[in-house]
Amino acid sequence: MANIIQKKPWEQAGIKPIDEAIYYNRRQIIKQLGLTTIGMMAAPFVLGACQNPAQQNATGDSAPQEKSNTFDFEGMSDLYPATRNEKYTLDRPLTKEYDATHYNNFYEFINPRDVSIYNVYKYVEPFTTSDWSFEVSGLVKNKGKFDLEDIIKKIGLEERTYRFRCVERWAMAVPWTGFPLAKLIKLFEPKNEATHIRMVTYSNTEEMIGVRTQHWYPWPYYEGLRMDEAMNELAFIATGIFGKPLPKQNGAPMRLVVPWKYGYKNIKSIVKFEFINKEPETFWHKIAPNEYPFISNVNPEVPHPRWSQAMEYLIPDGEKRPTLKYNGYGEFVAGLYEK
Repeated sequence: MANIIQKKPWEQAGIKPIDEAIYYNRRQIIKQLGLTTIGMMAAPFVLGACQNPAQQNATGDSAPQEKSNTFDFEGMSDLYPATRNEKYTLDRPLTKEYDATHYNNFYEFINPRDVSIYNVYKYVEPFTTSDWSFEVSGLVKNKGKFDLEDIIKKIGLEERTYRFRCVERWAMAVPWTGFPLAKLIKLFEPKNEATHIRMVTYSNTEEMIGVRTQHWYPWPYYEGLRMDEAMNELAFIATGIFGKPLPKQNGAPMRLVVPWKYGYKNIKSIVKFEFINKEPETFWHKIAPNEYPFISNVNPEVPHPRWSQAMEYLIPDGEKRPTLKYNGYGEFVAGLYEK
């Protein structure tokens, strides 16, 4: 059998060289924890994921062709695009739609034999997002299951443009459609003793190749916020992107967007909100507590244990920019952390 020769990412046309440190990402954590096997090399290199998304899968694995991977409510397509809220402006151009919807660090859909982030969209087709509901529990008056469609009809939708920053130093500028998390929380009427909110991602071995094959991760994915963070005006539940319903690879049908925090705090495909009176454990903190603290605000002055956070690299060409404290949202959130 002939050898398959595949160019390195930095040899691809249109890709600019980036500092060596940007290659590091969370798959090194697994190695450091002593859990590595050949099959455990699941998470993609940051720059390595910038290869041409149309490039043939060199592993020989079959993957579905791209289909309609967006979530849509029957009879509600006229809600998109929503009116843009001009209060939230950007200091940079929007990332191109193709790059923002095809560069996805969604571990539930990463095939260990095809680790490019740019290939996540190939594996989302089995994911069923119709008739989405989520559970609310804990220290709230209104518990139970809620239909997302009903919530959208009650609250409405708006568009906001936000900067997005990954702990691995890549960055985007994205127009999200959705509603403030605070409006959702108010519907549940949390009790005064609720200090934190814990959120959980959908997890299904039949529909998610990463959950089925990467069994060393503590699935399902789970994250959390302090209640004052969750009630901040920036905290947003996104149901759409670029004026359309969310593609599955972007966290359909509902995901969290907290733009002053690193990307892993922005939990996708949410199925549970739990109101509690203590700081919850989170997915990446459980795996590597010295690297992924609960707060995880973007801060150029606080390096990751294995790389500096002073600079960021814009997707897709790697343009280098200084990292902004709180990702540039200090006027909205600095008061939360200066007590």
